[in-house]
Amino acid sequence: MASTSDIRKGLCIRYNNDIYKIIEFLHVKPGKGPAFVRTKLKSVTTGKVIDNTFSAGHKIEDIRVETHKFQYLYNDGEFYHFMNNEDYTQIRLLESSLDTPDLLKEGENVTIQINTEDNSPLSVDMPQYVVLEVTATEPGVKGNTATNATKPATVETGATVNVPLFINEGDIIRIDTEKGSYQERMKQ
Repeated sequence: MASTSDIRKGLCIRYNNDIYKIIEFLHVKPGKGPAFVRTKLKSVTTGKVIDNTFSAGHKIEDIRVETHKFQYLYNDGEFYHFMNNEDYTQIRLLESSLDTPDLLKEGENVTIQINTEDNSPLSVDMPQYVVLEVTATEPGVKGNTATNATKPATVETGATVNVPLFINEGDIIRIDTEKGSYQERMKQ
């Protein structure tokens, strides 16, 4: 059993007869009244995100997990196929268990958390950044350079990301997977 002081991002807990992964948390100590922890939980079975507040010292049942490196192979519609980098076994996961499946490129290495009780995969942790090529974007309009002007761009995985006006088709860009936002243009 863990308590609210053990809460961290990525922790898997059992709550309301389901397993949830903590996406965000905030310890709050108001000037008046007891402290509490505000959390955002994502169900690993349904993908549904809920907000919950735990009072300070509340006992939570954490799930013992192991993390393994897997390589993304392909998807066949609803299932995404991964291969374990150590023993080459393959698993398939539903799209709902991935946070940002549209930024996943074939051959990308991810970390998958596996429940040690029944060896079922719980969640997929993407790398912090992915490097993708821009396949389609409108050219930037000269003179349209007000503060932080952006335009939509489609990358090689099919995802749409807002990028600065100077980005062109064929450019390689780095994207933050947590926010799904443009970070920088890479040297070619």
